[in-house]
This record gives sequence, C-alpha cells and structure tokens, in this order.
Amino acid sequence: MKFMVAVDCEGVACVVGRPAEALGSSNQMEFARRQATREANAVAQALLDSGAERVVVWDNHGGGVNLEYCELDPRVDIALGVGNEHRWPGLTEGFSGVCLIGYHPMDSTADGVLAHTFSSATYQWIEINGAQAGEMEIDAAMAGRFGVPVIMVASDRKGCEEAGRFMPWIETVETKVGFGWNGCVSKHPLRVLDELAENAKKAVQSISRMEVFRFEMPAVVRIRYKRLESAQQACVHAPWKREEDPYVVKRTIQSMGEMW
Repeated sequence: MKFMVAVDCEGVACVVGRPAEALGSSNQMEFARRQATREANAVAQALLDSGAERVVVWDNHGGGVNLEYCELDPRVDIALGVGNEHRWPGLTEGFSGVCLIGYHPMDSTADGVLAHTFSSATYQWIEINGAQAGEMEIDAAMAGRFGVPVIMVASDRKGCEEAGRFMPWIETVETKVGFGWNGCVSKHPLRVLDELAENAKKAVQSISRMEVFRFEMPAVVRIRYKRLESAQQACVHAPWKREEDPYVVKRTIQSMGEMW
C-alpha cells in the first residue's frame, strides 16, 4: 500500500487567522505551520503502522514550503515547492489512497473558518458542471485522474460536511466548529492528533469501500473573479471566454489536467 497525505494549513486545529489578512501574513502562521506538521505526522504514522510501504506528505499551502520537515516521521517522503507538472506531485496509479489534512471549506461557505477556494484574494467561486466546487473536490478529482480515491478528510465542521456531500464514503475528522471567517471553537491541538490517527487507521481498514471521485467529462468550468482586471487577464492568455457578468469566465475542459 502507498498513500499520499496532502497538507493545507487553514483547516488545522486552533487556526483562525486575523481579519482582513491572509493566513500567511498573520501572526498565527508559525503556529499553523507547527500544527499542520503535527496533524500530517499523526496521519502518516498511522498509515505506516497500518502496513503502508510508502507515505508521501505533500506540503501544498501557498508556496509549498510550510511544514517543519525534520519533525515528520523519517520514514515518509516529502513533496514540496511549486512548479510541478500537476497537483499531487509524485502521485501515480499505483497509490492506494490519499488524505486531505488541514483543508478548509470552499469560498462563500457561511461560518467556514478561512473559507476560500485556492485564493481568497482572487476568486469569488469556482463552478464545475453547474455546482460550486472547492479545493477538496478539485484535488480529489485531480487524484481521480490516476484512479486514486480520497479516503480521509480533516477540516472544520463545514469543511467535513462539504467533503461528505461529494464523497460520502470517506472518514472525516472535525478539528473545529466555525462561527465566522476568523472565529471558532476548536479541539485542543494535541488531543485532535489521536483522533486523526484513529480515523486514518479506520480508513485503511475500509479501503475496499473507498471510491474514486471524478467530475463528468467534458466539464464546464466557470470562475468568478473578485477583480474585473483578473477576469480580463484570464481571457488574454488562456482559452477562457467572458460571460455577460464581466467578472465571470468560462471554458470547457476534457480532463482535470486542463483545469489550470
């Protein structure tokens, strides 16, 4: 068995950022980095203890250089940085499953902690085949290109609910309950580690019922930008077309590899 653990930072325990700031520029970023490392490690160790022959931890928040790598179990491999050919660098058809740790709800989610889709400063929403989709669903479909299922998600309550709507077979771990974009009641950041490990082991034991998530292809993708000039620029260098709403662009893709 081989697994990949994708790690974002907004969805981990006790992270809420600060109003009007991106997490990366807030005074919570150092804690978020440490907690994301702890949560990723708890899952990675549980997978290894469950018989995995290889676990790759993918550091995917922002520029992809966030985790404290020496604090991870030395048995793991680490995917990091940017400029890779596709999301899920190193993932192949031979993997048994992937886990999404520290993820967050999609943009426009009421009371979702730090809810956004890829860039809170750039996108209002991303829609695929008529339904809004967030990072969890898009990354799940990216893994689905290789026939690899998502087996576990850890996020705030709204994020877990969102993931469950799209992928009802997965194991979920609720790290906190949001009461706004920058507020929550969180589980203790150390207590949540045991729950992550326990559910990762459950996910491996239930691997036979895990399904591959895909969007129906060809897919119609619509993006609403937050700034008019961003929508204009998208149509200059890519096969996007403007809609009647000047903030919205649209295109049809034949595979998730064409998403970006």
